[in-house]
Amino acid sequence: MGSKKSRLNLSMKVKPAQLEAQGKSAYQNEKFKEAADLFRQAAEGYTMEHAFLLAAEMKNNMSVALLQAGQPQESLDAALGTDQIFARANEIKRQAMSLGNQAAALEALKRYDEAFANYELSAELFRQINEGDLRSMVMKSAAAIKLRTGGISESAFKMIGSMGAKQTPGFFERILIFFLRLINRA
Repeated sequence: MGSKKSRLNLSMKVKPAQLEAQGKSAYQNEKFKEAADLFRQAAEGYTMEHAFLLAAEMKNNMSVALLQAGQPQESLDAALGTDQIFARANEIKRQAMSLGNQAAALEALKRYDEAFANYELSAELFRQINEGDLRSMVMKSAAAIKLRTGGISESAFKMIGSMGAKQTPGFFERILIFFLRLINRA
């Protein structure tokens, strides 16, 4: 591993888009720390080019890779603030994804209340842009937090909501919705 300066020099010689592609390849090959470093370098490169949305996207990719590498605090640090960059650019889908990444890192850090709040914000943004499947995914994560922290009835309501958010719930999900509704009537 070279010094930070030599890595920065490397990122100056290699285009950010190339570093991004290498990071995606490393991630697919489950080399998460390597992927995170490549995404960091890509973010630095995009920042130097004043491509701030792409830099924020790379920070989000870095966040996901760091979480997969078992580094939740670093994952959170990487994603913090990216939601605001996307919000200023009216990039609602990427803003929602950023909040979801932050929530996942907070959940891994056992900061459940903050994670739940971020999942809720993410789900609301996905609702606004009719991204039912993504909304369903974050609502399930929010429900899992409530279940884990003892909010069983609230968790059941969240699960029903997450299933209803999907545009085409599968057979198993329709059965689960039916049973969750029965449980909530009792």
